[in-house]
Amino acid sequence: MDFNFSDEQQAVREAISGVLGGRITPDRVREVERSDERFDRELWADLAKADLLGLVVPESHGGGGYGMVELSLMLEAQGRTVAPVPLWATLALGVLPLAEFGSPEATGCLGGVASGEIVLTAALTDVASDLAVGGTGRPAVTATAGTDGSVVLEGTAFAVPYAHVADHLLVPAAIDGGVVVAVVPRSDVRVEWAETTNREIHPHVHFDSTLVPPAMLLAGGDPGEGPAVVAWMLARAWTGLCALQVGVAEAAVEQTALYLNTREQFGRPLSTFQGTMLRVADAAIDTESMRVTLWQAAWQLDHGIDADDAVAVAAWFAAEAGQRVVLATQHLHGGMGADIEYPIHRYFLWGKQIELLLGPPSAQLARLGRQLMEMS
Repeated sequence: MDFNFSDEQQAVREAISGVLGGRITPDRVREVERSDERFDRELWADLAKADLLGLVVPESHGGGGYGMVELSLMLEAQGRTVAPVPLWATLALGVLPLAEFGSPEATGCLGGVASGEIVLTAALTDVASDLAVGGTGRPAVTATAGTDGSVVLEGTAFAVPYAHVADHLLVPAAIDGGVVVAVVPRSDVRVEWAETTNREIHPHVHFDSTLVPPAMLLAGGDPGEGPAVVAWMLARAWTGLCALQVGVAEAAVEQTALYLNTREQFGRPLSTFQGTMLRVADAAIDTESMRVTLWQAAWQLDHGIDADDAVAVAAWFAAEAGQRVVLATQHLHGGMGADIEYPIHRYFLWGKQIELLLGPPSAQLARLGRQLMEMS
């Protein structure tokens, strides 16, 4: 594969960095974290005005029609600023599967995403958690088929990112014969508040005989196709998290290098001590390792190549090395790293939250091992 970015991809990187860099500061992040929604709607509007929210929306719906590489560039930039907006939830969890598997009725909301009016998300936490312990990825929500092709949803989907502000939720549900993925308006469900490690809101969503018409089921509502749809969604969800983690780690290393160069002990900058130099160098190497595996996975997904192994490797690196980087960078800040208002602590929280969403590194390795065994 070619790791060089095209001119268009470079333009995406510059555009998103310009918007985020012009608005997001530690003070702004703290202000949003104290709000009820934990969602910077002013920044969301700016992203829409810059035509960035429509990046992966199909051209037929007013978007750019780009793929996973371009989306990863956006998410990497978000990770660098820990910007409190639902880019991953809306674009990776919502737009991509809707554009790939949705009916004309289901994709009708995509134009609203591009304009900044619509927020999307998906309930994948339960499926990913079941896979992490060696399960089959069975959803916690169940569905009962109706006579007209509709389904009725029951149960609870736990920790759904930004479900409290999402207009529509993509919900995998177990049904006789397999799995269906339903597109459900937030007005049809009950949302229970839940806060995450990095202070985002990932509510639990309760379904009580929620009726979903046939047109709002992905892949035509075929239960036999459902597991493949969910696997497709998870691959892009995990890759998006890897991109966020690369941005988080890169910014944490840069901030730590600056801190070590300006703080002195015994009349010398901390950066001149061998112990600090070695540890920040290890963090930089871990960050570059995450970056390489991320782009391998994103590129393969965009080119229709079987990316299961590449995604598993990238997810393992992002979970394992990502938490190692944010732990090291916080430790290298000494007492300042323990200050929950100091910027480096927020990167630590984001790195740990991304690790939790990816699943334990050991579980990712076990999943990769099972995939390799199936190939042999």
